[in-house]
Order: sequence, then C-alpha cells, then structure tokens
Amino acid sequence: MVGKQSGQKKNRIHKKQSLSQKKNPLSDFFFYSNADLRDDAAYPFHPAEIVLEDNTAFHGVLSSWASDPVRGEIVFTTGMTGYVQTLTDPSYTGQCIVFTYPLIGNYGVPKKSDWESKKIHVQAVIVSSACIQYSHQDSITSLIEWLRGNSIPLFLCADTRALTQYIRMKGSPLGVIRHKGQGDRSLIEFYDPNKENLLQKVSLKKPQIIGNGKKTVVVVDCGVKENSIRELLSRDLRLIRVPYDYDYTKEEANGVFLSNGPGDPALAVRSVEILKKFMQQRKPIFGICLGSQLLALAASASTYKLPFGHRGQNQPCIETATQRLTVTSQNHGYAIDETTLPSQWSVSFRNLNDKSVEGIAHNSLPFFAVQFHPEACPGPTDTRYLFDRFVDLL
Repeated sequence: MVGKQSGQKKNRIHKKQSLSQKKNPLSDFFFYSNADLRDDAAYPFHPAEIVLEDNTAFHGVLSSWASDPVRGEIVFTTGMTGYVQTLTDPSYTGQCIVFTYPLIGNYGVPKKSDWESKKIHVQAVIVSSACIQYSHQDSITSLIEWLRGNSIPLFLCADTRALTQYIRMKGSPLGVIRHKGQGDRSLIEFYDPNKENLLQKVSLKKPQIIGNGKKTVVVVDCGVKENSIRELLSRDLRLIRVPYDYDYTKEEANGVFLSNGPGDPALAVRSVEILKKFMQQRKPIFGICLGSQLLALAASASTYKLPFGHRGQNQPCIETATQRLTVTSQNHGYAIDETTLPSQWSVSFRNLNDKSVEGIAHNSLPFFAVQFHPEACPGPTDTRYLFDRFVDLL
C-alpha cells in the first residue's frame, strides 16, 4: 500500500507531474486503464485497441498525443530493465514494442549522452503499466513525459501476457494501434517495415572521423548503437564512421566493424556488394547483429525471418569452440541459414533456446561476427571480450 512519503523519500523521488484527483492510491506510481479515462488526468488516455492482420484485437487505452493510427510490426522484449537503451536502439525502427515486464519507467530517463542514439526509434510503446514517478540520481524526466515530448504513442494494454502469447504462437504480426471508433477494421491498412530499406533512415549521411587511436577501424553505420562506439574508442582506436552504402574499400584502415541495424538484411544489397570487395583484402572484419547477417550474405549464405525474433537481455548462447555458456543481449528478427554456409565457414555461437546460429567465423581468415550485442547496453557483459578479440587481430 502506498502511503505518505517521508521528507527523505520525497527528495529521492522526482515527480514532474501529478494527478489532480487520485481515485486509486496506486496511481501515484502507475497508470492503470481503469484509473485514467478521466479528463482531469495529467496525461489523458482514451479507449483504444491493437488490431492485427487476422483481425484479432487487444484492448486498452492510448495516450492522447497519438491522434492518428500507429502502424508497424508488433514485437516483444523480455528485458526487465534497459528501456531507455531499447527505445533509442535504431534496430527497432518500424516496430511497435511490447514490454513483457510489467514495471516500466520506475527509474526515469537520463540525459541524451546516455542514450544509444539521438532519438527514440520505435513506432509505439506497449506496456501493462507505466510509472509516473521515478527515482534515479541520473534521471532528468519520466518515461511518460519523455514519450510525450517525442510524440511516441504509449498504449496501456489490458493483457500484455495474452498479446505476447499470441506473438509466440503465430509470429510477429503487423498491427495498427488506434483509438476506438476510428472506422471499420476491415478497411485498416497495415505497414510492413521489412519491405523497406530502413538503413537509409538510420545511417549517418557523411563519413565522420572519431578518436585518434593507434589503429584505424571503419565503422559501417547501419544504425550503430553508441555503446559500440564507446567500446571501440576505449581500445585506443581511430574510427572512420561511414554510411551503410559508402565504399570504404580504399580507406587506409586496419579493419572493419559492421554494426547492428533494422530490417531485412537481404535488402541491404549495396552494403553486401561493398563488403564483398573489402573481404578480398583479407583484413579483420567484426560484425554484430545485422552485421553478422551482412557478413553471411557476403559469404554467399542466406538469411531467413525468425517467427518472433530474439529480443531481451537473457538469451543463452554457447560458444561452440570452448563450450562456454554466455547470457546475451539480443534484438533481431532475422537469422543465418546454417545449411547455406560455405565449407570455409563455421558456426561459432549457437542459441540454446532454438538452436539458431548466433555467430559465424571464417576457418582461416580474420572474419567473424555474432548475432547478439556484445556491447551490452542494456544487458550482461559476458561477451564484451569479443571487442578485445577483434582488436588483437588488427
């Protein structure tokens, strides 16, 4: 039960907005669908629904700052923390993300320098409940205020468990989030982000030099997370950050880092063409997430779409050479088809849940990649050593 806060606790909990009336004592901390259909709420919410491709609907309330229907691919993440890093991860472009953990927003949002990119990339946020108050020494605003300030719709779903079970059984569907009474469901138009080359939306436009380390690495920006940049810079490297379609084969570099990114890797035709050319130089290549899929495609392998993807910070993987078990942070909807890997390549990591490929490596050349996120932001740092392995090859 939530009672009056002591003076000491009030100093630790920063409340930017308050409700003028409190019908539910728990509404001091959370938004609940049965407590927020009020005109006097600090953050008005209205009856809404998520409509999926097969006409299945999930009910809840939608933030008032979302006036138009929101379209995208509906995916879920199992992470208990790290929502700021998740929402600013460019790999989520075009997706409406369901947080399976019920307590979201309790530690607020830090300054922009702690984000994984300059903005929020998701189409919408779907949660069971969201905190009004927050408590963390580095936070400067609440999750709800942050979403409202960036015009990112927030849907409070009546049953996120049922929605997650639907996705697990039937795969990640396309969906539309809309206020009630916005027309016949049969007339809804869906948006499939996987049919679009999303890299042009998240990649930088011009090459950029970062750092002044002893060795130089080209960072192919397909939507790179800032913590990958931090990890590379911390190892005394000079980085040439280039757009996804930039020809870096003539750059004087010791190696190439292929970043994470959104969408179907098969659409990144130009990125794969350039990578194939660079592979002829036999210099070290390290790819993560989308980068691993691009490396596989450049090696003449194929990729396929996973039913509901891997998203969260608790994905168990095993390194095949050492049988070392690691817990990894992941965010991807595509994987490498192991049966199409050329004989010169091997599977270096495997997912212990579904046995899918989580890493590949060339048997004799310094090319390797992993499907998960060794930069671990958010997530466990079990595989951060892969950055050291890459630097040792330079």
